[in-house]
Amino acid sequence: MFSENMNDDVKEVLLTEEQIHEIVEGLGKKITEDYRGKNLVLVSVLKGSVVFMADLMRAIDLPCSIDFMVVSSYGAGTESSGVVKIIKDLDADLRGVDLLIVEDILDTGRTLSSLIKILKMRNPNSVKICTFLDKPERRLADISADYVGACVPDEFVVGYGLDYDEIYRNIPYLGVLKPEVYSK
Repeated sequence: MFSENMNDDVKEVLLTEEQIHEIVEGLGKKITEDYRGKNLVLVSVLKGSVVFMADLMRAIDLPCSIDFMVVSSYGAGTESSGVVKIIKDLDADLRGVDLLIVEDILDTGRTLSSLIKILKMRNPNSVKICTFLDKPERRLADISADYVGACVPDEFVVGYGLDYDEIYRNIPYLGVLKPEVYSK
């Protein structure tokens, strides 16, 4: 059972609200530089990246559009199978756009690797990845992000859009969840 105060379930704070703001602003500036004069479309893979996407798009100082996808690769387990099922597809045609996939966390990379193959078949000008968090030691697929906010240890992190059992997404910082919360 979850504590009444979500903060009580957090073992330690990895990134404060202020640190997250600095990370997002830095990523926004870099993306602004790299995509000037291009047809940028930000794609959020829901649900985890929605908070990051909202802040990131406001930190990008150039015209861009946004779209959303819902994909599943977990089935009934907690580990990705790598077989992507598209639950909600993009609304726009990708021909001629520069696609930037916005992710909350790049973990094993299996889902994202499969998703990129699907999206590249739709003939965008480019496909790149911006992830708020990276866990490179968990990587199983040959994939890396073009833009990384922060690398995190192999711990169960929550907050700033990341959840456990749909809870904790609204914590404004990034924290490590106490193992007793998710091992019950």
